[in-house]
Amino acid sequence: GTPAEPGEAEVTAYFEKHPELFGQRKVYRLQELSISAAQDRHEAIRAQLAASKTLNDFAAWLKAENLPFKAAQGVKAAEQLPEGMRAKIAAMPDGQAMIVNAPEGLLVIVLAGSQLQPVTLEQARPAIVRQLKNEARQKAAKAELDRLKAAAKIEYLGEYAEAAKLDSSAPVAPAAEAATPPAQ
Repeated sequence: GTPAEPGEAEVTAYFEKHPELFGQRKVYRLQELSISAAQDRHEAIRAQLAASKTLNDFAAWLKAENLPFKAAQGVKAAEQLPEGMRAKIAAMPDGQAMIVNAPEGLLVIVLAGSQLQPVTLEQARPAIVRQLKNEARQKAAKAELDRLKAAAKIEYLGEYAEAAKLDSSAPVAPAAEAATPPAQ
């Protein structure tokens, strides 16, 4: 069904609980290097990043080592960052880099700059209402799935019914005792 419209108290509480998304919201300029590398090269890459003075120096080293990479840069607001990375990036000073494990290798993220861009409760209200409704839908769907799973009954039909009867009537063999080597 359609979740009820969240009340004013709920919206205000969500706004106050997440200052990083609203009152203390930041916009970040990020530079990213997506590096394709085998697991055995990760430590060398991490060490070189720490030793490099600039991102260009690091990129030159990657080229010299024949490690393929893709560079990208962009501007992302706090709400556009993955939830797990949001706090880490917010705590980084401008110019600092971090490395994240990626499916094909590593992702280097450099915080080129950040700027405070707070949002008022009135500006954030539509997004907060949408988020609270989504959370209510997810909670209701999970509760319904849990209810259905608890009430579910498995019934075997046809040739599987006979196999199920055989399996359920078979005696359970006792656990094998640990064999001890004979004393010498």
